[in-house]
Amino acid sequence: MKPPLSSSSSVVLRKTRFSPYLFTLLAFIVFVAILYGEDFMCILGQLEPSPGRVISKPVEKRPKLAFAIGKGEEGCDIFSGRWVRDELTRPLYDESECPYIQPQLTCLEHGRPDEDYQKWRWQPHGCDLPSFNATLMLETLRGKRMMFVGDSLNRGQYTSMICLIHRLIPDDKKSIKTYSHDSLTVFKAKDYNISIEFYWAPFLLESNADNAIVHRISDRVVRKGSINKHGKHWKGVDILVFNTYLWWMTGLEMKVLEGSFEDDDKKIITVSTEEAYGMGMRSMLRWVRRNMDRKKTRVFFTSMSPTHAKGIDWGGKTSENCYNQTTMIEDPNYWGSDSRKSIMKVIGEVFSKSKYPITFLNITQLSNYRKDAHTSIFKKQWNPLTPEQLANPASYADCVHWCLPGLQDTWNELLFAKLFYP
Repeated sequence: MKPPLSSSSSVVLRKTRFSPYLFTLLAFIVFVAILYGEDFMCILGQLEPSPGRVISKPVEKRPKLAFAIGKGEEGCDIFSGRWVRDELTRPLYDESECPYIQPQLTCLEHGRPDEDYQKWRWQPHGCDLPSFNATLMLETLRGKRMMFVGDSLNRGQYTSMICLIHRLIPDDKKSIKTYSHDSLTVFKAKDYNISIEFYWAPFLLESNADNAIVHRISDRVVRKGSINKHGKHWKGVDILVFNTYLWWMTGLEMKVLEGSFEDDDKKIITVSTEEAYGMGMRSMLRWVRRNMDRKKTRVFFTSMSPTHAKGIDWGGKTSENCYNQTTMIEDPNYWGSDSRKSIMKVIGEVFSKSKYPITFLNITQLSNYRKDAHTSIFKKQWNPLTPEQLANPASYADCVHWCLPGLQDTWNELLFAKLFYP
């Protein structure tokens, strides 16, 4: 038999007995401390997270692109779609009322009998392109410079842009001049303090085809690592639109100069076209990274503009080309020459490594369908045509360049969409 507890022992027992309410409160505090205590301490900066514990971090927001005023529809590829006939809104301007179109692009003035090529609008699958707003473009460009850099195809896109906006500017408040032996063309809107420019650099790198007037050279050579030769003229630009493609297409190989064109003993190597083109793309990206401010500027690259010189590509006759073509190619899978696929692959590989956000304007596929939109024979001929040429118009048809107004206005609608609604 156990001895009875003393009175003093009973007092101690009563003092150590916990209230059930107090116990519940303490248990809750311990539970919360175990579950959230480390996060609280991390927030207060008093404790580093344990190596074995994963702390959720807030999602880092991608910086807003310069000039963006909205966002494009989720999941919409504006470069994938179809052409629809639109006689209500097309063309976006008249050929006769835009005095800036070069005579090699004014097809109606040079006798083209049909105007159907002007009546088509690009319709993306599942969404719509925002309508080109010339007022918005002018107001956004106020006090800024926009420059197109590349070859004559990019000059056509540049001209299209001027034609799309110039009607809002009084005649005495706009001007256009050429500089640097015609390498630089500058359109200015005085009241807006806007400068829209085109710079001739068909390879972007220095080459033996850099003369903006005399450049028809079959034995083309580009100089390695020479982008600053032209790049010094691009500094300070707010919106830059590059293109380069056609001049690289001299065959399977390209000549590259290591050294200077001034050297007496020139070292020229021969590499594959794809390797040379990749070299040019990497040089462009390096220049952009070092000279453009991603918070204030935007850079675009227009993909390859297709040619339609071989009718056999779209199921026509071997002797056919774009001459006398008034309808487009309806096969949605039509691609054309396989050489463009290898160049597109190079672009994809190089651009995927870029640390600067460059917007890719993929105009290749949608332009592939438009064998009807080339200038063909309806342009200014700089040299007298021979009797043989006159007897066979297809022999001198230009299946590279595009009539204005026309296809290249759509290129600028895509540029507008990506500039303001990326």
